[in-house]
Amino acid sequence: MIPVSEALNHLFDLATPVERESVPLTDAAGRVLAEPVVAARMQPPFSASAMDGYAVRSAEALPGARLRVIGTAPAGRAFTGSVGSGETVRIFTGAPVPHGADLVLIQENTQRDGEWITVTEAASGGNNIRPAGGDFKPGDRIEEPRRLSPADLMLAAAMNVADLVVSRRPVVAVLATGDELVMPGEAPRDDQIVACNGFGLKALLDAAGAEARLLPIARDNPQSLRTAFGLSDGADLIVTIGGASVGDHDLVGEVASGLGMAPCFHKVAMRPGKPLMAGRLNGAAMVGLPGNPVSALVCAHVFLLPMLRAMQGFPATPAPRVPASLGSDVGPNGPREHYMRAVLENGVVTPFDRQDSALLTVLSRANALLVRPVADGPRSAGDPVEVLPI
Repeated sequence: MIPVSEALNHLFDLATPVERESVPLTDAAGRVLAEPVVAARMQPPFSASAMDGYAVRSAEALPGARLRVIGTAPAGRAFTGSVGSGETVRIFTGAPVPHGADLVLIQENTQRDGEWITVTEAASGGNNIRPAGGDFKPGDRIEEPRRLSPADLMLAAAMNVADLVVSRRPVVAVLATGDELVMPGEAPRDDQIVACNGFGLKALLDAAGAEARLLPIARDNPQSLRTAFGLSDGADLIVTIGGASVGDHDLVGEVASGLGMAPCFHKVAMRPGKPLMAGRLNGAAMVGLPGNPVSALVCAHVFLLPMLRAMQGFPATPAPRVPASLGSDVGPNGPREHYMRAVLENGVVTPFDRQDSALLTVLSRANALLVRPVADGPRSAGDPVEVLPI
């Protein structure tokens, strides 16, 4: 068995970065930016009114002053004249501030009478003008790598950039194995169970920017496995579920080796997730996950998500952990790094009493993994610990 950190380093070596591609803004949500976005204009492109009101000379915006309305400036249609002494322009939010005005008096501080307004209250809290270039200027950048959020897309659009260069979505072939598995909705025999791991993994991988493809279930015989591996052509990463241990029916490693897999490691000093293997098959990285549902998803958080980030251009770093206080006493840990399902709330993490790697109900209630180092001694409530949010 090798330590988790060593296994992760091997997986980073397998994580070949994907190519770049240009996509329109409408297809860029959640993608990883691969080249900087450079502003082609400034925002606002002119000094703009921040309120509905009247553009005036600030020296004349005194209570009781009467000013003549000489025009109107709605958004998208500038007033082309100039505001002189004793004059004002009716202006609306987003409109360019006319030449000669240096204050937008909000309409609540005025009284309108035909072509005249009377200032009823002095301006307070600024001039209600957004300065030209106050948000960004030509040449300002959104740097890469960055997973593009809705706000990022709004910013890029405002910068007048219609297409973004992003990392291609890594294609991940997800292959569940086992004679005991049937698909959801089918009628399992008394000795079968419903396949579930692939659906959780696909959701997790897709959310991380991948294009996960669920392959048909492979049965526990070499021919079925060879056929299933053949369906993974074109994938950047092949993820198998089950069949990676050392039982008589655990054939994934043997069949993959026969197809040319260059093995990297087999077995990691962690729980859950000990029977993990990895290698390279036909140019694609390959990771063999355990068949137990909790083991599979925990390994995905610890190993697959950091791999996918590296493939999309982010630095090769482990999944981020956060400090927390322990919410209950825990006993000593053994010779494997333990990822305990837990609830993290207000900086306090409390592990579940039951940690069996087949308990999906516990996994669905957990929002964090309490990380117990190798040979960690007993811990008391309130002790500082590390947590991997999930």
